[in-house]
Amino acid sequence: MTRFVSFPLALVTALSLSLTACGGDDKDAAQSNQAASTPTPTVTPETPDVTGTPAATVKRTSAELAKALLEIADLPAGYQLEKDDPAGDAEKPFSSASSKCKTLVRFLNATEAPGAKATTHRSFSAGQEGTFLDFGIDAMGNKGEVAYLQHAYKKAVTSCPKVTMKIGEGSSTMEVEEISAPQFGTDPFAFRLTATSGSRRGLEFTAATTGVEDVVVSVTLLAGQEGELEGATEAAVSKAQQVLKKGA
Repeated sequence: MTRFVSFPLALVTALSLSLTACGGDDKDAAQSNQAASTPTPTVTPETPDVTGTPAATVKRTSAELAKALLEIADLPAGYQLEKDDPAGDAEKPFSSASSKCKTLVRFLNATEAPGAKATTHRSFSAGQEGTFLDFGIDAMGNKGEVAYLQHAYKKAVTSCPKVTMKIGEGSSTMEVEEISAPQFGTDPFAFRLTATSGSRRGLEFTAATTGVEDVVVSVTLLAGQEGELEGATEAAVSKAQQVLKKGA
């Protein structure tokens, strides 16, 4: 499950101020060009294929999942580990007045995937102005539950065009857009949140989720550069595949 609430709010605020100082027009133009060049996401079936014999439940622990997460040694030079902020778990920055966005808002404010049997995440930053990376793994029990969650997340994103993000006293409208997903793992899915108004105009989150057997691997970027989501997802999936052996 993507963990937007795990990003330290101080970092989000600092980055917002940096974007404002640099000017929003250039950022908007860059986003428009990027959006124009983004490949159209592949259309997936309306419902996941869960036919056949139900898969046996695989039991995992958070400690086991943590071994499958990327560590500082796995990342390029310049990154540092971000400590968890327990107070941040209580934050629910996303909201919407539209009933169509109810599910997406719940997912965006969550710290673990709905129905997860075990979960863990790890966050990193590369300086005060980004990139900020969060890697997560949620154990769902079997492939069927993973497919169901991926389908639910995709449907939530495609049903909701925008949400509101409030941090402190400021709020911004966030455009919700499905994007072409890095093709690693099973049923990969990706989307972008872009602040189109308010004090954080130009701020951008990008996220990808994908299945690896009975777990969901997620990667979230704040202030990421072109190609970083692809590389980060490939590395995260590769390590999860190596560490989490089927049925272990």
